[in-house]
Amino acid sequence: MSDLTHFGGDGRPRMVDVSSKSVSDRVAIARGFVSVPDALLARIADKMISKGDVIAVAELAGIMGAKRTAELIPLCHPLSLDSVEVRICPAEGGLEITAQAATAARTGVEMEAMTAVAVACLTLYDMLKSAARDIRIERVELIEKRGGKSGTWRRE
Repeated sequence: MSDLTHFGGDGRPRMVDVSSKSVSDRVAIARGFVSVPDALLARIADKMISKGDVIAVAELAGIMGAKRTAELIPLCHPLSLDSVEVRICPAEGGLEITAQAATAARTGVEMEAMTAVAVACLTLYDMLKSAARDIRIERVELIEKRGGKSGTWRRE
């Protein structure tokens, strides 16, 4: 298990020691998709959902989720986030969710960006499930990370 950094030589879980790493600016961008029937998508765009502005609520929930990442992911380092932005846009067949998280730290913010997307997706599902049962959460994924020793990475 030597290539899995969250396990020690004895196979037990551990938080990775990042104390020897240099602090650097870190940015991560993640995305997800919530498949929604077209009729419901139109109601969302017109703000005709009885629970209110589901997009604004889900964007806020995503930001709140990013701030709680270390409480949700057991071995994730708690980070002081400098910024988190969540955007939800109508797209063909549903809603596209994008989150960007940034910090200056010894470790990256990939988990915070992906948590923001996942929580926003779950919030959309929760707020829309009474209107349609065939909603699906799809493709929660990291699309870019910048900073740190490994530099920049982008999904093709």
